[in-house]
Amino acid sequence: MFIPVPSRLVLHEMEKMAVHPVGIQIMAPKAELCPEKLFQVKSPSANIIKQEMLSMGCECVTVKGAINCSVPVGDVLLLGNKNQYRHLVEKLETMRAWFGFAEVIADLKAYLDETPLVTTLADGRQLTYEKMRVMGILNVTPDSFYAGSRVIQEETLLHTAGKMLEDGADILDIGGESTRPWGYTLLSDEEEIARVVPMIEAVKANFDIPISLVTYNSGVAEAGIRAGADLINDIWGLKYDNHMAKVIAKSGLPCCLMHNRKEADYRDFMQDVAADLADTIHLAEAAGIADEKIILDPGVGFGKTYENNLEIINCLEELNMFGYPLLLGCSRKSVIGLTLDLPVTERVEGTLVTTMFGVQKGCMFVRVHDVKENVRTIKMCEAILNSSN
Repeated sequence: MFIPVPSRLVLHEMEKMAVHPVGIQIMAPKAELCPEKLFQVKSPSANIIKQEMLSMGCECVTVKGAINCSVPVGDVLLLGNKNQYRHLVEKLETMRAWFGFAEVIADLKAYLDETPLVTTLADGRQLTYEKMRVMGILNVTPDSFYAGSRVIQEETLLHTAGKMLEDGADILDIGGESTRPWGYTLLSDEEEIARVVPMIEAVKANFDIPISLVTYNSGVAEAGIRAGADLINDIWGLKYDNHMAKVIAKSGLPCCLMHNRKEADYRDFMQDVAADLADTIHLAEAAGIADEKIILDPGVGFGKTYENNLEIINCLEELNMFGYPLLLGCSRKSVIGLTLDLPVTERVEGTLVTTMFGVQKGCMFVRVHDVKENVRTIKMCEAILNSSN
C-alpha cells in the first residue's frame, strides 16, 4: 500500500516519523522541485549546464538547436531543487571564465539568496516584508477613474490620510495626474507640481508615514523629492523620461517601477513582460539605483488586454525570479468590473480576491483605495498560510 505525499507535506511526514532534526535538514529540501528559467544562455553553456544537471539526477530543458550550437543563445529551464542548484553553482564556478558562465552564476546566486527583502528609504528607515505592506491611494486629481479616491482639498486629503493610517496603511501614494487608460487630461510639469507638492508637504507636516509620489516626469519627481516624498512610483518603468533614472539615483529614494506598453501586442505574454521588466531593471542599474531601492509592479490594467490582466495576476509568482519586492495594483480596476459586470463603486470584493492572490503569490505590496478591508483580508490570508509552518 502507498499514498502520494505532496512536497509541501514532506516535512510534516518526516516529523511524524520522528526523523532526527539533522536528517530533516538534509533531506526535506530535496523534495522541493523549484523550476527556474534562465534567459538567453549561450548554447555551449546550456549544454554544459544540462550535463551537470543530468549528473545530479535532475533535468534541464534547452531550446531546439542548442545541442549542436546551431543557435547561438536560448532560454534554459532548470528542473531541480535548491540544493541541486547550489551544487550546480559550485561546478560552474570552476568554469566561470567560459561561455558567459559568470552571468549564469550571478543569476543562480541571486535566486538562491535567502536574505530577507527590504526597501531602504532615503532617511535610512526600512520597509521589511514579514507581512504584506499596504499602500493607500490619494489622488489629487478631478478625473481619477474612482471618484472616491479624489482628494482635491487639503482638509479632505488630511482626513483621508489620517483614516488610512488608522486603518493600517504602511505608505500613502499621492498622484497629481490621472493614469486611467482613457478620458484623462495630460498635465504640464508645472500643473502637476502645483497639485502634488502642497499635498506632500501637508501630509508630511501632520503624519509620520512614508509618502510615495506617482509620476513619470523627472521634473515633477525632483519637486516631489524636495517636498519630502520618500518613494517615486513611475508607471512607465523609467522608459518615458530619460532623466528619471538619474534623478531617482541621485536622490537615494527607492522607486516602484511598473510594467507598461503603449499597445497590448505580445508574442509570448509572460515572457515579454519579464523581458520588459528586465530592460527596466537594467536602466535602473545603469543609473546607479541600488537593488534595495527597487520595487516592481506588473502593471495590471496598463498596456494589457482583459485576458492579459487575468493571466498576470494568476502568474505573479513568475516575477519573483527577479528578486525584488512586487507591488500589486488591482484596486477597483476594469478587470474586476468586466469580470463581475459591476461599476467602479461596487468592486471592493473583487479587489479583495486579487489581494488574496497577491499574498499567495508572494507579493510584498498592494496599492488600494480601501485600506481597512484589504488589511483585514491580508491578515486572515497570512494567518491561514502560516498555520502549517
